[in-house]
Amino acid sequence: MRAMTSTEQAPEVRRRKVFYLPGYDPFPPRRYREMYRREGRKQAELSGYGLKVAGLPGGTAWQVDLRDGAREVVTQIEVLVWSDLVQASMTGNVLRSYAALVRTAWIYLASGALWRLTRLRKGPVLAALYPVVALLAQLLLALGAGVLCLQLVPVPWLDLLLAVGVFALVLEAGYRADRWLYAHYLMRDYAYAAGLGGAYPPELRARLSGFADRVAEAARGEVDEVLLVGHSSGAYLGVTVLAELLRAGRLESGVTVGFLSLGHVTPMVSALPQATELRGDLAVLGHQSRVFWLDVTAPGDGCAFALCDPVAVSGVARADQTGPRIISARFSETLAPETWAKLRWRFYRLHFQYLHAFDRPGDYDYFQITAGPLRLKDRFEARAPSPSVLRRRVVA
Repeated sequence: MRAMTSTEQAPEVRRRKVFYLPGYDPFPPRRYREMYRREGRKQAELSGYGLKVAGLPGGTAWQVDLRDGAREVVTQIEVLVWSDLVQASMTGNVLRSYAALVRTAWIYLASGALWRLTRLRKGPVLAALYPVVALLAQLLLALGAGVLCLQLVPVPWLDLLLAVGVFALVLEAGYRADRWLYAHYLMRDYAYAAGLGGAYPPELRARLSGFADRVAEAARGEVDEVLLVGHSSGAYLGVTVLAELLRAGRLESGVTVGFLSLGHVTPMVSALPQATELRGDLAVLGHQSRVFWLDVTAPGDGCAFALCDPVAVSGVARADQTGPRIISARFSETLAPETWAKLRWRFYRLHFQYLHAFDRPGDYDYFQITAGPLRLKDRFEARAPSPSVLRRRVVA
């Protein structure tokens, strides 16, 4: 079902400012620019419109020119950078990953958050357990190799030295293979989010306030729409950015502001005991009418809490809840059968599908949303929520 049947029902956008807030990702902004350029070209060819992407000075932003028939839209997309904080949290050696494993597992088990999360979607919980299992498997393999050395080498002390060396080499090999395994990467991701029991690290909290300033400045500018896009953990960070602005009254006037959250993992943090700020921010954004909030997930994305209302499951919903509008990207339907067959077991790649081209996009076309002639609210306000949305509270 499409949200609107006629673009004449709403004023068209001529100029737009988009802020993209990535998840826990160490890569620079150019990665997202090139992804947008490549996938946008594919989507434009499939859907029959024109799209051009050009980099802007500074390296963190690009311009998109979209032409759909006689309609032309100019959009600037800027990445809100916190990859330097991610890179800093990923420094260290193998032992740091195992220390993060012990600390993070204790936080989720002792608080009861892990058990409560299993009442929602099983996919993201299994995804959270994957790095634990993978790292423990690597540890057992290293221990086994070390014990084997002790048994095969009959020379005293030499056997012990070889065992320790082989143990270290096996662990280091697993660390170097993480570009394919993602075990250390995911462990650092969960550890960073849960390190303070769900509270924001001071350096990240300061960065979010800077992001809020950028959004507020754009909302006072000469554009028709300001759109904040948050992907994965960037989705709940975007909640905090906008809640800060709403509390301070910095969005009371100005242009239309929209929020598009994609593949959110919000309950992984909001279920933790010290995530009081995030839960308060969800309460603010979920009960206001200034910012239209569209949340897009897909059951095929095993890393996201698909069709889970982030406000309700976090225990802060009230009777007057206004958002988010929750819809499914329906990967099994919007991707061609051959594309779906190729991607369905590539979990990390599927988690980024929201930012890619779709064979049969329906009303979720990421490039029309971010660069097309309709505001987010005008495009989706009449769109019915997807069925089977979960609103079960998981916060104690």
